[in-house]
Amino acid sequence: MSNKENKQQQQQQPLLHRKIVVVGDGASGKTCALRTFHDNQFPPDNSYIPTVFDTCIMDIPWRDHQIELGLWDTAGQEDYDRLRIMSYENTHIVLMCFSVDSIESLENTNEKWFPEIKEHAPNAKVLLVGLKTDLRDDPETLKHMRVVYRRGPLTGDEGRQMAAYLRVPYVECSAKNNFNVRHVFETAINMVVSESDFNPPKDDGSCCLIL
Repeated sequence: MSNKENKQQQQQQPLLHRKIVVVGDGASGKTCALRTFHDNQFPPDNSYIPTVFDTCIMDIPWRDHQIELGLWDTAGQEDYDRLRIMSYENTHIVLMCFSVDSIESLENTNEKWFPEIKEHAPNAKVLLVGLKTDLRDDPETLKHMRVVYRRGPLTGDEGRQMAAYLRVPYVECSAKNNFNVRHVFETAINMVVSESDFNPPKDDGSCCLIL
């Protein structure tokens, strides 16, 4: 099939919609990861401003199809718990995030975020995401963690161990270096999209005769 025919086929097909909600502790890097994926570059102004609620829509190519992706950024602070819970409605997949420089943020994926997801979006898939992996080589972060935690940043193995405990997949990325960010979202999309979504069963025209 030619590129022209592919484009015509995509235009004829109704867009498949998938909703992704991103949760995790405040300052864990959720918003920067979303903006890096959306803009394909790290936000030029990366000063921390707590997100209350933000959404955007992107049209994403998937194989020979087009997907309408709804991205929902949420606040991790307790003050916004009630507002955040409203975002779970009709969610297909939740990106449950932690930062490699915060042990508490990883612990909270198990103690707070996973239970909240299961309560308010029980049918949604979950993907555990480690953020800010560039901080594993950052001198200031290493110094801070030695003082506060007497250890280094969280490792990929620790993220995978938590994912195995929760029985969910694990990926990680660095928004600052734009490393693996697209892979995170491609993984999420592949978890909730399949070819069968674009090829629903056809009515063969047969009927049953009830006597």
